[in-house]
Amino acid sequence: MVRVKVPATTANMGPGFDALGMALSIYNYIEVIPTDEGVETLVESENLHLELEENLIYQAIKRVYDKVGESFGGFKIHVYKCDVPMSRGLGSSATCIVGGILAANELLGGKLSEQEMLEIANSMEGHPDNVAPALLGGMVASVQEDGKVYYSKVSVPSEVLCAVMVPNFKVSTNEARGVLPTSYSREDCVFNISRASLFISALHNGEIDTLRHVVQDRIHEPYRGKLIPNIDEVFQASKDAGGLCEFISGSGSTLLAFVHRDNSEYLENMKSVLGKLDNEWTIQIVSPNFEGASVVK
Repeated sequence: MVRVKVPATTANMGPGFDALGMALSIYNYIEVIPTDEGVETLVESENLHLELEENLIYQAIKRVYDKVGESFGGFKIHVYKCDVPMSRGLGSSATCIVGGILAANELLGGKLSEQEMLEIANSMEGHPDNVAPALLGGMVASVQEDGKVYYSKVSVPSEVLCAVMVPNFKVSTNEARGVLPTSYSREDCVFNISRASLFISALHNGEIDTLRHVVQDRIHEPYRGKLIPNIDEVFQASKDAGGLCEFISGSGSTLLAFVHRDNSEYLENMKSVLGKLDNEWTIQIVSPNFEGASVVK
């Protein structure tokens, strides 16, 4: 039996479409118990009836066993604490994939390297911007080439916290990708490249006053924002409350703001604004997670 803890992630982060992601101190906890045969999956003690092809945790476990050439009977999979909401842009699928891979590798005695686990996760997810920070922790810039993932950690100033604003409606990844254009102008590409570059540099140098000017995006947010009611009001309220910058988390519907650690009034100010909107919103302020997925001893 093995238990693992996997952090939520925020990806894209404004101009870093499919390239930037960061782990957050919100977690899913997964227990995997080898059995003689069959697969049983529970989420917080309730049976989850999924076809095996759709069960990401099982598929991730199977990928690891297949890669190292080990046979298996079955598994009891229990997501015994589930704090990462589904279809909200917080990397819930990445927690399943990374959790399954890490648990399987632990059951097999740690035969795979971190890089090998990352590349299995990327092959399942299709892009590394969620799975890389979920596995490695922190903020990560990543690319993939011929099945290999190249990444670099991005420094995040200690005074930066994350306000995670989650509405009671979902935006599916397929829907969010479906609204994107199939091509972009050179001007829009340069707009994003320059801001993504400066975003990383500003974080590295602790230039937090620059952040508001470098998280604008022309690749996905203008299109996905239309799927999120009241996004403009929420972003303006965050700015008025002293937020450092705001962006859509992943493909939405969650919105995320960077907030200075000393901004003690931000949370209550935003609760007041969010409470007046048509949909129900929750907000919590969390720190980045710098450890990544881990085995629970």
